[in-house]
Amino acid sequence: MATQSSLPLPIATPEYSFTNESLTRRQLEHIIQDLQTEITLLKTMSESVPSKSIRRHQFLLMGVNQ
Repeated sequence: MATQSSLPLPIATPEYSFTNESLTRRQLEHIIQDLQTEITLLKTMSESVPSKSIRRHQFLLMGVNQ
């Protein structure tokens, strides 16, 4: 399981600081990218397990005639 860490955002200053804004933007983009990766992995895991069990049941039922 992936370890999660959180980085505190810098404290806002009354005047606009390009450095702080770019740092905050980079941190948010990185966090969003990590979340998208985690979601993709979870979707892959959740879709592969049922499909394997469905295939197994289909294989077991191939010889059954009703």
